[in-house]
Amino acid sequence: MPVKPSLDPAFLKSLKGRRGWRTLRHHFREELAEFLGTFILILIGIGSVCQTVLSEGSSGSPLAIRMGFFMAVVLAVFAAGSQSGAHINPAVTIALAVHKRFPWSKVPWYIGAQFIGAFFGALVVYGNYINAISNADGGERTTADWDVSKEVHDRATAGMFTTFPAPYMDTVGAFFSEFLGTMVLVMGLMTITEARNPMAPTTFTPVAVGMVVLAIGVALGTETSFAINPARDLGPRIALAMVGYGSAVFVNFSYYFWAQSSAGVWCARSATGVDDNVV
Repeated sequence: MPVKPSLDPAFLKSLKGRRGWRTLRHHFREELAEFLGTFILILIGIGSVCQTVLSEGSSGSPLAIRMGFFMAVVLAVFAAGSQSGAHINPAVTIALAVHKRFPWSKVPWYIGAQFIGAFFGALVVYGNYINAISNADGGERTTADWDVSKEVHDRATAGMFTTFPAPYMDTVGAFFSEFLGTMVLVMGLMTITEARNPMAPTTFTPVAVGMVVLAIGVALGTETSFAINPARDLGPRIALAMVGYGSAVFVNFSYYFWAQSSAGVWCARSATGVDDNVV
């Protein structure tokens, strides 16, 4: 990847005219790939959640949601893999940097692109389903919480876009569930992409990565809706706050979003430690 240009007048001037996009794409092709990959992940993954929930199960099921994220990951990795490696997850980017497979200088650029891709992906899904959402919640954008009534909880639609713990969970348990799921994801990716592993796939790497996500969803997905990706959770959460759900998406469930996001960062270091010292 070329060295990032400084935002000096000469570079900004080069962005004008017909060749501007070519110049921008040349310097930021890896970030654009991460943006596109994460956008696809959210579009297909959260789209499958919305279709299932808003149709009240007539056009989907919990398994369909998990299959939706499986296919979303496969498509995202195929789309972005050749340019950026298709991290599409800040936890993966940090883990690869800790593991010394990826330069730290690129980490902020990749993570920024991932969050932006998730943000816009959520906005597009929201725009597509806005009429169905209004039909479901009566136009009152609501977020579930531990102390709300069952009526409000059942009518809340924020959980289609971002993740919250099940009503019976506490913050510590939710953190551990996300930590565990993200660790399985990172360790699975390390194994799949390990050059010393003779069983690692080559052509079908995107499918193998998708299968890891599917396995996590099937085995560990109920308690926290298996975000296992800070961008997948926080990007849509910010989008929801902007379209009418307000601060409740951050405040509810005792500021749960911090637990989800920090679980991904902590697991990145732990998973690479296991991979380095055990495998």
